[in-house]
Amino acid sequence: MMQGYTEKVTGKQAMDGGSELSKGVDIEAVMDGVGVAARAAARTLAQAPPAQKTKALHAAAAAIRANAAKIAASNALDMDAGRAKALTPALLDRLLLTPARIEAMAKGLEEIAGLHDPVGEVMASWTRPNGLRIERVRTPLGVVGIIYESRPNVTADAGALCLKAGNACVLRGGSESFHSSRAILNCLHEGLKAAGLPDTCIQMVPTTDRAAVGKMLTMTKHIDVIVPRGGQSLVDRVMRESRVPTFQHLQGLCHTYIHAAADIGKARNIVLNAKMRRTGICGATETLLVDRDIAAKVLPPILDDLMKANCEIRGDENVQALDKRVKPAAPEDWDTEYLDAILAVKLVNGIDEAMAHIVTHGSSHTEAIITEDAAAAEAFMSGLDSAIVMHNASTQFADGGEFGMGAEIGIATGKLHARGPVGVEQLTTFKYKVRGTGQTRP
Repeated sequence: MMQGYTEKVTGKQAMDGGSELSKGVDIEAVMDGVGVAARAAARTLAQAPPAQKTKALHAAAAAIRANAAKIAASNALDMDAGRAKALTPALLDRLLLTPARIEAMAKGLEEIAGLHDPVGEVMASWTRPNGLRIERVRTPLGVVGIIYESRPNVTADAGALCLKAGNACVLRGGSESFHSSRAILNCLHEGLKAAGLPDTCIQMVPTTDRAAVGKMLTMTKHIDVIVPRGGQSLVDRVMRESRVPTFQHLQGLCHTYIHAAADIGKARNIVLNAKMRRTGICGATETLLVDRDIAAKVLPPILDDLMKANCEIRGDENVQALDKRVKPAAPEDWDTEYLDAILAVKLVNGIDEAMAHIVTHGSSHTEAIITEDAAAAEAFMSGLDSAIVMHNASTQFADGGEFGMGAEIGIATGKLHARGPVGVEQLTTFKYKVRGTGQTRP
């Protein structure tokens, strides 16, 4: 059992994602208990063979399918509460768990189970002139804290990825998805138990009290890295307050640029998908840039496609001149992650101006160029330092599952350790193993 809990909550309740802690509970003690349990579980997981972790993931997938009705009922509670709070349609879409999305969670666990296990992999090896044999070997990070909002499927993705990489994890989902996340956590615990692993390998903060987030950000003794996944205010808070190292995940202010050598048919299909497939995900395009030379030809049908799909267009005066339904763009539109059916559109004078706009207003997440000019595509992809750059593809592919990584905890936009989708391999570090035959240093 976890240590440090008051009599108002038991370790078992916390590990099972039981009812929210009563007001007045000592958050410091509760979170310290979570941390102690996570650190102990991490030591166990670091030595767990690949087959044991794989068994846990397959059993968890089976539990999700077997408990689909319970998960849906828990999600209905969260959806009702979300509507009462007047959450936006985009946030409600993130929160919703349809039968297809529940099945996708189960399949996601199975896909992660089938990935190569990175723990113990020899990254490089060499022998020194004195006979010392040195290996650089992948090893788990230890304990990963994930703070996320809205999307309850992150509970499954994050827990599974951390488990595969040999890490214990502490999950803190948003209050709006509390019931859904608890139901999913129970399925993950069933998988752990089936494999003979402690359910403290995957824990969820047992309260929606925001003070728990503040405590997580200072738990340097128990947590090795924090991954924030949510809106700008959450990420800003984590970056400002965290004493634990973080994987920086900034807002997804993604751009699609239609170059003068674009194929018009490809451009229409890609832009519509990049904006409207799911408007509430971080890979949705928020700003469309179009070369002035082809705007009169390519842009009117694209704008018409978007408006027929109920997308609001905000454009500069040149875009407004092409379609009277376009609303004027304000300066802040170029810096806004809408997460909604709204798109900012601007004409540019070539690739250099397009890249300059992206550097000035972007968040270094994902950018795409649509062109049949290979040299222009290479210039765009080499010239921008975003975590993901694409050629003739929808920005909605900015996803660990689509990259063949099974899933991802988030898209890291920083430059240290991990960039782009944070999957199993990115949740490891390395150490050196040095083997000698009695050498001493002169």
